[in-house]
Amino acid sequence: MTLTHIDHKSSIRQRVFAELRKVAFPDSRFHYDFGAFIADFVGSDQAVDRLMSHRFYRDANILFITPDNCIEQLRYRALLDGKRILMTTYSIRRGFWLLDPARIPKDRLLYAATLDGMERMGEHITLAAIRDRLKVVDYMITGTGAINEEGIRFGKGHGFFDAEWGMLYRVGVISSATPAAAVVHDCQVLHETLHPEVFDTVADVIFTPTRVIAVGNPHKPTCGIAWSVLDPQMLDTIPPLQELKALEPTLPPLA
Repeated sequence: MTLTHIDHKSSIRQRVFAELRKVAFPDSRFHYDFGAFIADFVGSDQAVDRLMSHRFYRDANILFITPDNCIEQLRYRALLDGKRILMTTYSIRRGFWLLDPARIPKDRLLYAATLDGMERMGEHITLAAIRDRLKVVDYMITGTGAINEEGIRFGKGHGFFDAEWGMLYRVGVISSATPAAAVVHDCQVLHETLHPEVFDTVADVIFTPTRVIAVGNPHKPTCGIAWSVLDPQMLDTIPPLQELKALEPTLPPLA
């Protein structure tokens, strides 16, 4: 009997999540439900060290960093470095927020890097303001449920990072040349062959506690938001998607 595509994905998730359970830290809200959040893990500090030593980080002034547990430390250390951070709330439900270390007291930077603190210490920012004020985002960084050595992410299945990429690409602050990175535990790195969809953002580089994995010629979506296949619930619950839908008639056509 052969596995269906869905069964195959479920089998991979079960295998990875079983290994991740051995090294992951539980979330205060979601326990070990890895389908609901991206976990922090033993050795994430070493993975972050590797990321911060890489030229993509060194050359960047404005970082987009997802609200994942495994890169909370990165958000804090980047603020200490004086870099501005663009991020979203959990599930993008309350949109994009800008953390500017020049406007946050130094003794509050650690709090600002947390999901509880970002909305108190940061500034809510619309897509139009990201386009007009920030102009460019230099580096996109995410955690993920799993990823293969070709940089194809195999996450929780919600597509939030791809939506964030699509929105920022559509308003012109990132391009196909903008690097993307994933921070994961070694047990989350797959050897399976995966095939990206047109809207999937493939990582240029993967950082684990023990390795830096460079990806050759990663696929970067240039379609913006694929409205025809977007989950209607995402449009109903994510305000920046609603903003982008309204902005679309005023934006240049995609090449």
